[in-house]
Amino acid sequence: MSLTGAASAEEVKIGAPAWTGAQAIAHLIAEIVETRMGGQAELVPGNNASIFQAMGQGNGDIDVHPDVWLPNQQSFTDKYVEEEGTVILSDNSYEGKQSFCVSRAFSEANNVTSIFDLARPEIAALMDSDGNGKGEIWIGAPGWASANVNEVKVRDYGLMPFMEPIRADQAVMTATVGDSIRKEMGYAFYCYSPHAIWFQHDIVRLSEPPFDPEQYIAIQPSDDPDWFENSKVMTEDALKNVQIAYSSTLSERSPAIADLLANIQLDGETVSDFAFQIEGGKDPADVARDWVAANSDRVDSWLGL
Repeated sequence: MSLTGAASAEEVKIGAPAWTGAQAIAHLIAEIVETRMGGQAELVPGNNASIFQAMGQGNGDIDVHPDVWLPNQQSFTDKYVEEEGTVILSDNSYEGKQSFCVSRAFSEANNVTSIFDLARPEIAALMDSDGNGKGEIWIGAPGWASANVNEVKVRDYGLMPFMEPIRADQAVMTATVGDSIRKEMGYAFYCYSPHAIWFQHDIVRLSEPPFDPEQYIAIQPSDDPDWFENSKVMTEDALKNVQIAYSSTLSERSPAIADLLANIQLDGETVSDFAFQIEGGKDPADVARDWVAANSDRVDSWLGL
């Protein structure tokens, strides 16, 4: 029986977190399932907690998390992958790096190269857009584990008297970066790669103390109600592994799709390109369709052909 015939009855529901890279990979999986396997795919919006919970239940409400950042989401993988065994984590990963950034123009004009430069009163004043006496620093979107870590960093780096940590949707951050550059104002923000912003604007990372696991005690709310008080983060993040996760029952319900998810191997450059096109206004489904058409051999290898 052909692969298309074998997979024709197979279907998958793919979790679609809000950030662009996850949206891109979710659409990529859907495109391959539908056009190369003859299956059915549906994207289901959700945050990390809701997607992992649904995958863990294993009833098909959500089968896939397309972009699991580790160790950011370690509390979820500890529970559902390691303890309960209800979610499978792909062995394949691409590399992610997390930092804080400012525009290159602001960095060079004001000699801002380190995270600790944000504690200089004159620099904080240049980043104060609402006149409350503090600069703003975007730490991530609501529901992001990284935003919790970044809030602890703002405190432990001694920035709280000078900078106000802001949680808002990623689109707000992207728009504010562009606006601040046009107005020649200061703006500090959580940045990571891969991400479209590296193609959109000329930005630079601020240096942080080198990663030290003894100085990086990042506790999530799901693990401790006193997570903020009991956390201590005084170094940069370690490099991240970004992987696909899927419900363990998918191997029984849609084995060919589970095999595909286990075989997908992406890289940071590809995901950054996806994000850049989407942020530029291209529909994520069109980005996925064009990429699959242009990379047939790579997709074939994921399908075992």
